[in-house]
Amino acid sequence: MKSLDFFGRHEDREEKTAFVRHRGHFRFNTISALALLIFIALGLGFQGIVADFPDAETIAYITSGVLAAAALLFILPYWPLVIAIIAAIWAVLPVALGVDLQFAAVVLTLGFLISPGFEVINQWDKIVVLRLGRFHKVRGPGVLMLFPLIDSVAGYVDTRIRVTDFSAEKSLTKDTVPVHVDALAFWMIWDPEKAILEVENFEQAVVLSAQTALRASIGSSDLATLLSERERLGEEIRKIVDAKTDSWGITIISVEFKEILIPKELEDVLSRQAQADREKTARIVLGSAEVEIAGAFKKAADQYREDPVAFQLRAMSMIYESIRNRGGMVLVPSSALESMNLGTVLGATAYAKKSPFAAGDLQPENAPGSPPGSAPDSTPDSEPESL
Repeated sequence: MKSLDFFGRHEDREEKTAFVRHRGHFRFNTISALALLIFIALGLGFQGIVADFPDAETIAYITSGVLAAAALLFILPYWPLVIAIIAAIWAVLPVALGVDLQFAAVVLTLGFLISPGFEVINQWDKIVVLRLGRFHKVRGPGVLMLFPLIDSVAGYVDTRIRVTDFSAEKSLTKDTVPVHVDALAFWMIWDPEKAILEVENFEQAVVLSAQTALRASIGSSDLATLLSERERLGEEIRKIVDAKTDSWGITIISVEFKEILIPKELEDVLSRQAQADREKTARIVLGSAEVEIAGAFKKAADQYREDPVAFQLRAMSMIYESIRNRGGMVLVPSSALESMNLGTVLGATAYAKKSPFAAGDLQPENAPGSPPGSAPDSTPDSEPESL
């Protein structure tokens, strides 16, 4: 049955059962099957040399039975099953087939005793061998031959770096905020003997130890610390778990937080709080900028007050930049022009003084009250100043 928890996730309420894979006394592999086929061929050939060679039907029955027994050893790799198969060989071959196959039975017996003892160990694997129930040795990569019936493999250990996903659901922080934390633990086995002999299930032990340390770290930290100091908390959890697993031959390389979930209502509250904090900071920065700008303008005003020429040059530069950048007409008050003395510079003042329209004593041609053909009086010495 699945239900929606307060994080918005589907939570499985059914109790989960862990599947435990039986290690067995050996690992019946392809090398073992190949060795067994070789023993079948040797047994049938030896039977044909010493006694009568069995017919094709008998050979088919023997081969099928041996292959079925090999498939059974793939599923249940135990020495008692090997003894049961050998007993079945001696009971079935002479009776069921009605043929004296003692020589073939001897070779097949050797095949079922020797072939399960071939172990091919990968480069990254280590196996712990027990002899008569006691620790014998740890073997590395390569081919290993187990002694029949008395040797057994206690466990296969992968010495590569592993990653384990663990979580803490609905854990309360120091300030009583329910959180869901997902984390990753990177770890490896450096002593296979301790990992197999000291703890029953080292993988489960690592996960449960990491979960316990994670819950303890969450309970001793408030939400702000949990969100902002992930690396420090992960290092604390790593040290706690590593101190516990070191006696098992396991070292914890690192613990990293993958995800931290909080209730939706609290997310909205924190979002509004963060927005208000940012707006407050923005207003403070804007006010500080206004103060700095006002101080800079005040210093500039003091300099312009002492040097009018610099003020005029600055005003002219502002007008020029406005015309150049925007490409339009700029209307400037006449008072500004007079203060900057732009009329003299541009010739506009002299032109205004000498113009008959500005003087008011002459009227333009064809204006009312003027005789036809009259023209404005102009003298050679009244030419406007050139630019």
